[in-house]
Amino acid sequence: MCNQPRSVSPRGEVTMLSVEMAMEEFLRNVDVLGAEERPILECLGQVLAADVYANIDVPQHNNSAMDGYALQSSDTRGASLQRPKLLRVIETVAAGHMAKKTVSRGMAIRIMTGAPIPPGADSVVRFEDTDEICRQQPSAEIAICQEVSVGFNVRLAGEDIAKGNKALSAGMLIRPPEVGVLASLGLASVKVIRRPKVAILSTGDEISDITEPLVSGKIYNSNTYSLAALIKSYGGVPIVLGVANDNEDSLLAKINQGLDADLLLTSGGINTGDYDLVKTFLAKHGSIRFSSVRMKPGKPLAFGTIKGTNDGGVSKVIPYFGLPGNPVSCMVTCEVFVRPAILKMLGQKNLFKPTVEATMQDAKIKTNGTRTFARANVEKKEGGYVVRLTSHQKSGMLISMSLANGLIVIPESENEVRTGDKVQVMLLD
Repeated sequence: MCNQPRSVSPRGEVTMLSVEMAMEEFLRNVDVLGAEERPILECLGQVLAADVYANIDVPQHNNSAMDGYALQSSDTRGASLQRPKLLRVIETVAAGHMAKKTVSRGMAIRIMTGAPIPPGADSVVRFEDTDEICRQQPSAEIAICQEVSVGFNVRLAGEDIAKGNKALSAGMLIRPPEVGVLASLGLASVKVIRRPKVAILSTGDEISDITEPLVSGKIYNSNTYSLAALIKSYGGVPIVLGVANDNEDSLLAKINQGLDADLLLTSGGINTGDYDLVKTFLAKHGSIRFSSVRMKPGKPLAFGTIKGTNDGGVSKVIPYFGLPGNPVSCMVTCEVFVRPAILKMLGQKNLFKPTVEATMQDAKIKTNGTRTFARANVEKKEGGYVVRLTSHQKSGMLISMSLANGLIVIPESENEVRTGDKVQVMLLD
């Protein structure tokens, strides 16, 4: 882990951390949440809380892998296009239906894919290997033009999942294939780690909600909506608290509405200005661990805890993130720090976004000894990845995030990056 010194206030409290130290602090203070039973179509992106065992065979019966003729393989011995074997057709069976007759020597049953293998049959010859195409209408006999062995084109009962076997393990991430497996077992719901409820609050007298007319001196509340969208994309449940004015009573009233959440996010109010109240509020009503991280954008970043209650009214401690007010800084710190915390709460193991090495194409970036996250567009070309900055890198220019599909991550040890240098790029969704 990075051992860079921390910045310490005159009172002795830690005020600035390296990115690694801040991440360690975040993750140490969040835990995997409890389990809940949910309908399988609502579980995408959640983690199984318990092993799932098969209570049936999948498939339940030996069934046909092809449209064709179910027969006894011994009746096909020596069969070919030149010397076909003629069999009597005694029935037709569609998928979802059982044969009513038994296949004996010299007999065949016309069968569709997925239909259970009839009694007496041990293999299936597909239509293409018979003379069915030459017959203009259903016939009482069929010419078999291929020799087959026992089990040919037969899917065995339980060959996918055998009854009593473990089908899915606790800790697995539920994706569309896992939903399909659960459905194949006849399970309409499953026990998963529940989604975290994340309360989101913007602060500042200058903030107006998007439902209100914009008056002089105000700006629209983009942070709440970008954060809510990010939280939803991570698998959390955003709870929008609205906007708190720059006074303690307004801040307290709004935060009190979110004290049943699993995580509290605010944007703005953590710089050193006269009206930045969040740090003061947190110190008074909870605990603050730090208020700055050695990174840009996103240096003003607070973390602490505040007392809340669960759904049953029992007191609990809620982790709190005080994100910067600048729109880009707000989104970057959410991607870097809040996302891993939410994924840990969801029980996921892979907490961090993938990175690739890319060649810098078009610009020089100065870091001044600070971990830098530059908005960029990365592209894979013959010979490797290349990356370009999206636009001006000011922390208030939200369009630079809209144009980006990656963040160039420049360590503190690099004073600058030039065209042609190799850089690490964190891939965005």
